[in-house]
Amino acid sequence: MFGIVRPCTHRLGEGLKTEWMAHLCGLCLALRGDHGQFSRIVTNYDGLIVSVLTEAQSVRSTDWRRTAGPCPLRAMRTAPVAQGEGARLAAAVSLVLASAKVRDHVADRDGLLGRRPVALAARRVARGWDRAGARIGGSLGFDTAVLVDAVDRQTGIEAVAGIGTPLLFVTEPTETATAAAFAHTAVLAGRPSNAAPLAEAGRLFGRLAHLLDAVEDKAADDASGAWNPLTATGTSLAEARRLCDDAVHGVRLALREAEFVDGKLVHVLLAHELQQSVHRAFGTNACGHAGHGTASVEANGNPYAPPGGPYAPGTPGQPGGPTPPPPEPPRNPRGLLAGCMVAIGLFCTCQVCCANEYEGPWSRQKRDGWCDNCDCDCGNCCDGCDCCECCGCCDCSC
Repeated sequence: MFGIVRPCTHRLGEGLKTEWMAHLCGLCLALRGDHGQFSRIVTNYDGLIVSVLTEAQSVRSTDWRRTAGPCPLRAMRTAPVAQGEGARLAAAVSLVLASAKVRDHVADRDGLLGRRPVALAARRVARGWDRAGARIGGSLGFDTAVLVDAVDRQTGIEAVAGIGTPLLFVTEPTETATAAAFAHTAVLAGRPSNAAPLAEAGRLFGRLAHLLDAVEDKAADDASGAWNPLTATGTSLAEARRLCDDAVHGVRLALREAEFVDGKLVHVLLAHELQQSVHRAFGTNACGHAGHGTASVEANGNPYAPPGGPYAPGTPGQPGGPTPPPPEPPRNPRGLLAGCMVAIGLFCTCQVCCANEYEGPWSRQKRDGWCDNCDCDCGNCCDGCDCCECCGCCDCSC
């Protein structure tokens, strides 16, 4: 799984987490439905934003969700998943861009792709993804040639870029590709007036994707001698950070100009999580809700306490508040044999690595999944809260 927008589920809250997972699973299943099981490996976090944008602009219909069967990546649970044109457009974009990434790695002779038999097989897979992406996009009125052209131009630009070349000259093809994909969501949703602001948001999103990828790979690229836009153009990390912050601000401004039926998830992903991605790439402190609003924390002891402080009347467990529910009694641990059987089931269904949490096979205590990486320092305290309301770190209008 890859992409620059990797939201922590603690920040999303239960409702938005369900929506986000519906789009992620919808993209995965759209890939399978249009191009077979193997194509599901190109599922990525950024591609699903196309699906989110399409749905956010559309009037809800009776067939906007369907119930998918059990999946190991959902801990063998069923779930509502997004379906329709947004998910298919996301699949088309993901296939074409994944094909480009494979061809780029083959050209750079990265790892196993430096071996001729593996490279030949990879090129064949990439060609199949290109054709599938073009077929899906064509059925939706989206010409994926703009994506392919951007990839082809990128190679030529990198060949001529050198010290003093403007960094935005290097990021232009990526910006053009993502602008086209974002703008087409307005076409699918029947909101042509949104095309221009979403194209601008897509252009800046593409710039961020390119720059953050360069920042994260810079140390490894410099060590291996691989091409990196920052090193090639002589751009400092400080200048790259300035461009990233400007792009995040520009995305927020562009979103204000677009009209959404329900834009809450769009706002969280493109206004808040993009800033988190910048913090993550540059290794700076993100808004974990602990480093902001210090005065409020010191005054009340809890930035999420109701007005009047943590002991205000009506607070659960405090004087005048409702009685909190009793804690759940501990469950008896399993025996050796039963625990072994459960452990086998957990590993075979990938719940140990992919589930948000699972029950310990012997202790029956709740455990976090190995891949459930939380990058915020707020624990579960911000579940469902709005970052710009609780800590004032967002300059957008929520």
